[in-house]
Amino acid sequence: MSVTGSITYLRRKDIDTRKWDDCITASPNGLVYAYHFYLDGMCDNWDALVLDDYSAVMPLPWKKKWGIHYLPYQPFCASLGIFGKGMDSLTATEKFLAAIPRKFRYWDFPLNHGNHVLSGKFEVKIRTNYVLSLSDDYRKLSGEYRQNIKRNIRKCHDLKYTVDKGFPIKEVTSLAKLFHVNNGIDDSAYAQFEEVFNLMALKKQAVTYGIRNGAGDLLASCGFVFSHQRAYYLLVGNHPDGRTSGASHALIDAFISDHAGRRLLLDFEGSDIRNLAFFYSSFGAHTEHYPAIQYNRLPALLRFMKK
Repeated sequence: MSVTGSITYLRRKDIDTRKWDDCITASPNGLVYAYHFYLDGMCDNWDALVLDDYSAVMPLPWKKKWGIHYLPYQPFCASLGIFGKGMDSLTATEKFLAAIPRKFRYWDFPLNHGNHVLSGKFEVKIRTNYVLSLSDDYRKLSGEYRQNIKRNIRKCHDLKYTVDKGFPIKEVTSLAKLFHVNNGIDDSAYAQFEEVFNLMALKKQAVTYGIRNGAGDLLASCGFVFSHQRAYYLLVGNHPDGRTSGASHALIDAFISDHAGRRLLLDFEGSDIRNLAFFYSSFGAHTEHYPAIQYNRLPALLRFMKK
């Protein structure tokens, strides 16, 4: 589908949130990160591009530094980009990108699996996500695990560690902050995510999972959220002992066991990191690719410093 209508740049205050969310819900490539409540919760500022009467949309989370507006990656927003029916063509993506106001001098953000773009004017990197359909029964799903996954799950069971669910998300963020010190996420982003997660939990769209040892200590944990027939493995907090004891493996297995046979896609949110990619694929997950864009129109000195 070609974009033949008018693309308008709207500030957040001028966006019709009902029409916006209706577009995200109906979009074949819709994702939880694009709903207005999620963007409001996770982004200090965001505006948008809107095609006609919200037939397609593109959120633009932005920041400002040294008087310069830019479009950065937002924590806990793995894929944004263009959403709407028929927006899976190169032409559609290119027209939306061309409509981004020139005041945004630097871009570094992901699109989504339904968007396509060619390298040329922009620096484009193809990122890798892993997803697993849970529509089969548990016996069949678990039969696809690699032997190392099965071995680690048995190790966790032999240690008599237990599965816990529905505990406060703050336990997950505390563990993540304690042991994931080089992930580039600051405390304010974790606090914002806790608020969004709790809002979704009230609507039965989010749940925590964890593995505890005999003393009740949390060794592996995750906050899952649900949207668009996807369960997002969104925030992970793991103790170093969780991997060696099989707790991380048992956590994912417990979630798969609970949700097997449903029309649901387990979205691992990555990764291009080799060890994580192997870990996710070991559960039988398949790759789902999406583009990420970088574009630099900064003044010469700042452009050099940003390289």
